[in-house]
Amino acid sequence: MAIDDPAPRLRPVTVVTGGSRGIGAATCVRLASDGHDLALGYVSDTEAAERTAAAVRDAGARCVTVRADTSVEADVERLFDIAADRLGPVTGLVNNAGVTGPLGRLADTSTDTLRRVLDVNLLGVLLCCRRAAKDMTATGAGAIVNVSSAAATLGSPGDFVHYAATKAAADALTVGLSKELGPDGVRVNAVAPGMIDTDMHATAGDPNRAHTAAAGIPLGRPGAAPEIAAAIAWLLSDEASYVTGTVLRVAGGR
Repeated sequence: MAIDDPAPRLRPVTVVTGGSRGIGAATCVRLASDGHDLALGYVSDTEAAERTAAAVRDAGARCVTVRADTSVEADVERLFDIAADRLGPVTGLVNNAGVTGPLGRLADTSTDTLRRVLDVNLLGVLLCCRRAAKDMTATGAGAIVNVSSAAATLGSPGDFVHYAATKAAADALTVGLSKELGPDGVRVNAVAPGMIDTDMHATAGDPNRAHTAAAGIPLGRPGAAPEIAAAIAWLLSDEASYVTGTVLRVAGGR
């Protein structure tokens, strides 16, 4: 008697916001190598998004790029709709999109900067989590990873306490939402990177910040984006099937 081959396992479909560069781009490439198909959300740099998408495809995965501002509800809905239409039901979300604004004391920070940081780092994460929760609870499975920051507990005085405050809020969201969605089979975790060598520091006004901070890091160096991507990939994997409500600190000992 012939024995039928087991049904092929469906590939996970993961939405990564802020996927065009830095931690987001490294995460897309790592997840592609782990067998995920990707919906890459980005806000402005189409060329960088397409470079990352090409690397994802070279790793053997499908990838769609979607220009979307995560602080805009309609953009978030479109990002998830395109992911589902082009790739299949969304099984994972990496909330990576984030902004800091210029480095400086809170007293010198403009209201426009405060609003933008809150809109992207908190409202955007909430909007993406809300849509993912609706989609994943409908299927009874899924995993969300929020990209937080060691700043949530360090406070980042003199640099961007407003950014740190939004990351502390993301940690609280992670814990609460994990308890809310656990009975539905959906896991929610966060990764809290420390000082990582990406171009985010140049955008904030100090391109050498990651390396000048090395003296205060127990491991003596800034982290690299692929190191954070590895932690995110693990939290999305079946190896972390009993992990939820956890903020995994990847900060070199800080």
